[in-house]
Amino acid sequence: MKPSIISSLKDYNRETFVKDLLAGIIVGIVALPLAIAFGIASGVTPEQGIITAIVAGLIISLFGGSKVQIGGPTGAFIVIIAGIIQQYGIQGLMIATLLAGAFLIMLGLFRLGTIIKFIPYPIVVGFTSGIALTIFTTQIKDLFGLTVAGEVPADFISKWVCYAQNAASADMWSTAVGIGSVLIIALWPNIKYIRYIGGHASALNKLPGSLVAILVMTAGVAILKSYGLAESVETIGDRFSIKASLPQPAVPEMSWEIIRNLFAPAITIAVLGAIESLLSATVADGVTGDRHDSNQELIAQGIANLATPIFGGIPATGAIARTMTNINNGGRTPIAGIIHAVVLLLIFLILMPYAKYIPMSCLAGVLVIVAYNMSGWRTFRQLLKNPKSDISVLVITFLLTVVFDLTVAIEVGLMLACLLCMRRMAETTQVKVLTDEVNTENDVDFESTNLEHFKIPDGCEIYEINGPFFFGIANRFEEIMGRMGKRPRVRIIRMRKVPFVDSTGMHNLENLVLMSRQENIRIILSGVNPKVYDVLMHNGFGKIVGEENILPHINKALQRAQEILDD
Repeated sequence: MKPSIISSLKDYNRETFVKDLLAGIIVGIVALPLAIAFGIASGVTPEQGIITAIVAGLIISLFGGSKVQIGGPTGAFIVIIAGIIQQYGIQGLMIATLLAGAFLIMLGLFRLGTIIKFIPYPIVVGFTSGIALTIFTTQIKDLFGLTVAGEVPADFISKWVCYAQNAASADMWSTAVGIGSVLIIALWPNIKYIRYIGGHASALNKLPGSLVAILVMTAGVAILKSYGLAESVETIGDRFSIKASLPQPAVPEMSWEIIRNLFAPAITIAVLGAIESLLSATVADGVTGDRHDSNQELIAQGIANLATPIFGGIPATGAIARTMTNINNGGRTPIAGIIHAVVLLLIFLILMPYAKYIPMSCLAGVLVIVAYNMSGWRTFRQLLKNPKSDISVLVITFLLTVVFDLTVAIEVGLMLACLLCMRRMAETTQVKVLTDEVNTENDVDFESTNLEHFKIPDGCEIYEINGPFFFGIANRFEEIMGRMGKRPRVRIIRMRKVPFVDSTGMHNLENLVLMSRQENIRIILSGVNPKVYDVLMHNGFGKIVGEENILPHINKALQRAQEILDD
């Protein structure tokens, strides 16, 4: 494992740098409004959102396993961060982020990056759609300028009850700014006569709709307020004190009690960060034709999440939208990501004081569009046409994310997916009884290359296991043997299509041998492949059944059975 920037710089040239420079500047501009919005929506200050984008963006580009990945705060973390802050405060969030960073580094060092990719797609879609709906729900108050006595309730249903009770307090100016922001962002890509001047693509073509909405609405509200209008529109400066300076690094005080309480949220941050970053890197690979190092990417994500809380930041991961913006604008090496971080730093140090004029309802509009794009409702609808098992995982994960929280949703969703996976594996493994004749015409045993037919002698039964012999199938094997009325003198278990056997399968085989011995029945294993044979011998099964009764091919097993029958 090594950072992708090392290989990227080998053939680096001026032409590549120019492309990376342009892409980095554009991505930095795109990331600015999102970082501010994600920070505020998460319950921290706008500068903390930008600091996260700067620190995490720089580290992920320096140490990541993808050449084009852009890191920073994302919408997926909003719900988790807000919940942690509400329960444990900012110090608790810092500790949870540090723990998550350590978990991500361990995942990478133990080369578990590929395992994350096996998380079922319905779970990813379920909690992503659930997060999107939750983000949308959290923005209703600011979008319409509602006046709510006290804090807005934390849970989903209570939030909407609160909104309904205070609907009459909606502010006309805030609503206009919020809805106007949504329309500008949604329609900006299609405003051809603005994007193209004189038949050529203008510089406006590169501006993201979210930034355009913020510039237009901020200027509009400032002008209206100068005439004594729109005074009720709340801005960032009304809620936060803006500081355009980097904070001093600080490590939070930790205790075992705090770490134990924050263990589950930290795992949720790590899992979600791993999924989102690797998903983003995989999508990027599909566009660029490159291949990322998933384990190195997880290490980079871990380092980033160790560093950001020290500077007052929040959890970060790979951002799909910003990564695709990087690719679409010519970025092909981590240099583009580094430039994006530098651009954000310059904006933060020079222009941050002006952020106080941004209307809160405008940022709410930005996040409404983020939630819509994140919802993946078309994918959700398509998955509802899948088998019932996938639908159940999808819907349950979605509902748990919305009604409870992401930690519960991921835990239950993974548990359901594992159970369904085991069920499907058990269904693919077949156990059948062979009578009269053994046919090797379609598939041959280990060591056999001939097409043969073998007669099964009287007093011998042959059972064939087709598939993994694990705890999901072991009991079924016993049930099938139990239904056989006649007791043979020899049982041959044909295992030519058994790729592996687990501890439960081993236990059942041992019980079978011991119980059969009490009934004076001998057990012979046939077609055992080398891997399964090594497992059997390592666990001492050869001493129980007798090594002479573990044979590589059915003809040898039948010969051994005939010897036993002739005794």
